[in-house]
Amino acid sequence: MTHKGVGEGRELTAETLARVEGEGAMRVVVHDGLVTDVQLRIYEPPRFFEAMLRGRGHTEPPDLTSRICGICPVAYEMSACHAIEDACGIDIPRDIALMRRLLYCGEWIESHTLHVYLLHAPDFLGYPGAIEMAADHPDVVERGLRLKQAGNALMTLVGGRAVHPVNVKVGGFYRFPTRAELRALRPRLQGALDDALATVTMASGFEFPDFEQDHEYVSLRTDHDYPIEAGSFVTSSGHAFGVDAFGDWVAEEHVAHSNALHARLRDAGPYVVGPLARYTLNHDRLPPTARQAADAAGLGATCRNPFRSIVVRAVEIVVACEEALRIIDDWSDGPATDAAPAVEVPARAGTGHGATEAPRGTLYQRYELAADGTVVSAQIVPPTSQNQASIESDLRGFVQARLHLDTEELTRQCEQAIRNYDPCISCATHFLDLTVDEA
Repeated sequence: MTHKGVGEGRELTAETLARVEGEGAMRVVVHDGLVTDVQLRIYEPPRFFEAMLRGRGHTEPPDLTSRICGICPVAYEMSACHAIEDACGIDIPRDIALMRRLLYCGEWIESHTLHVYLLHAPDFLGYPGAIEMAADHPDVVERGLRLKQAGNALMTLVGGRAVHPVNVKVGGFYRFPTRAELRALRPRLQGALDDALATVTMASGFEFPDFEQDHEYVSLRTDHDYPIEAGSFVTSSGHAFGVDAFGDWVAEEHVAHSNALHARLRDAGPYVVGPLARYTLNHDRLPPTARQAADAAGLGATCRNPFRSIVVRAVEIVVACEEALRIIDDWSDGPATDAAPAVEVPARAGTGHGATEAPRGTLYQRYELAADGTVVSAQIVPPTSQNQASIESDLRGFVQARLHLDTEELTRQCEQAIRNYDPCISCATHFLDLTVDEA
């Protein structure tokens, strides 16, 4: 971290952001008492995933895209499956959809827990990192590790392993877990639910800056459940559109200071995806225990303070634990376990769209297929790309209202403001087109 003094010009700079996934920096320039420039600089090298997908078979995107992120591989697998199945005209049976939701619950538990306990809680408790925090709060860190291990165990059971699951395929799974395997995991998930409720209590007790955003919120929404693995789009201004219309509503653009594209609503500018958007647009879809926890935490029906996102993430851990227990109980008591774990997805020419709710926000994918199933083109729009412009907007307003703070403290608080979004920079840096000319 570097900083310049409080003269006519003032600059807040973090050359390497801490406690975020990937490599990025922050630069805020103040001149004559006004914030004149804000940059969330993403300098991690591009990874060319869309280009690598071209020419591959239509069954390959779930495995390939899961390698984009080791923290949220299920999000990439599920969005890819939806998009390929859409292109091929395949509807997935309820049993497979339920098992996908169960797997996704495991990812929500482990990813949200990693952020809450190891990346973000140190900001609120006054520590530079989780290791220093563990010395004074071992019980807090131990609870976080238990929760993350429970999420990993669920991903391993349903997905085959916790990192880059290998049991997922276009059309479903290679195998379903048995009833006995699901029942054996239930006590661990019940304990995780207790830990999740304690997490909400802990997070709601933190002190939060008085700061609210007025960004447009965008998330998926379903007819009945809190959105995780499916849904169509809704916005806080009352718009609704299908996943296949994403490109009609959202435009991506390149900015000089970022190796990741910025996404904007075509008629409304920057927008926010993620826990705050999901919660605000789907508060009425919270399952009972999660709703009680949200009410006890004082969240209300909407939340527009990004610093309180840690509380919303904690509530979403409750959602994931509660949903996982519900699915396991329904699966164990019903006839669904006799169903086939996958359906055939024959290749055909077409364009398909898929979107799911990654822990950090909505993840969209589009594939164009040739008649033999070869991928002609691919588009992947991760949550961090969609949130970049809003993060910079938050920094502009946050700094402007706090110029009385010394530069070092203000820089620290700006880094915390970025961590509100749990940005995954590695997920975002894969947009550049790659052309190889062979002589």
